[in-house]
Amino acid sequence: MSTIVEEFNAYREKMNSRILEDNNKVIKRIFNLDTNAFTEGALDVKTKELLGLVASAVLRCDDCVRYHLETCHKEGLSKDEVVEALSIATLVGGTIVIPHLRRAYEFWDALEAKTN
Repeated sequence: MSTIVEEFNAYREKMNSRILEDNNKVIKRIFNLDTNAFTEGALDVKTKELLGLVASAVLRCDDCVRYHLETCHKEGLSKDEVVEALSIATLVGGTIVIPHLRRAYEFWDALEAKTN
């Protein structure tokens, strides 16, 4: 049985490939910019991922939240660090963020279950 993590990654990979096969210069540049923005610079990758997570939650993009949660998990961030960032997102975004917070917790739990 597939987990929400595997389903998300399979769909994301499938559709990113589909989008990129059209070879649209603007879309390819946006994808490249996104990739490069989250590499180490003046800020480390962990900090950038937490910033991306907060922005994604405030903007209420579940796909983006999942992407940043998985990267935070891969980068070794603790649940406490992630929850603290999500608490800031909920404060900034307001109660409308709570449904996305629920799904973020569900996804983080799935990430932890997958590694245990």
